[in-house]
Amino acid sequence: MSYSSSRILFWAPRILSIAFIGFLSLFALDVFGEGQGFLDTTARLIMHLIPSMVLVAALVLAWKWEWVGAAFYAAGGVLYVLMVWHGPMPAGVKATWIATISGPAFLIAALFLANWIGKRHPTHS
Repeated sequence: MSYSSSRILFWAPRILSIAFIGFLSLFALDVFGEGQGFLDTTARLIMHLIPSMVLVAALVLAWKWEWVGAAFYAAGGVLYVLMVWHGPMPAGVKATWIATISGPAFLIAALFLANWIGKRHPTHS
């Protein structure tokens, strides 16, 4: 693998993780339209941001150990699929939600995995 390829493979999952965490965090903003008091809104905001906080912790660990990022993002994608799959919504909505949330999670997991494998088994080109 060339130097530029290895750099791209190093940075791609990290940059995509930051963007994905930002995207997921946007969904927490819906608590401000509920008309609740300050403390209740703050508590709801913190609850909505827990998945983002878990992914931030995973990203911090994955920065050094890529297999951690691969495992966390893959597990998060699977958990989301299972959660949505058993929900009471129409199949088309389920498919859209799964593609929107689990799709990027699986992509990031695959990139972290590829980076980890590439570091363990370097090829000289």
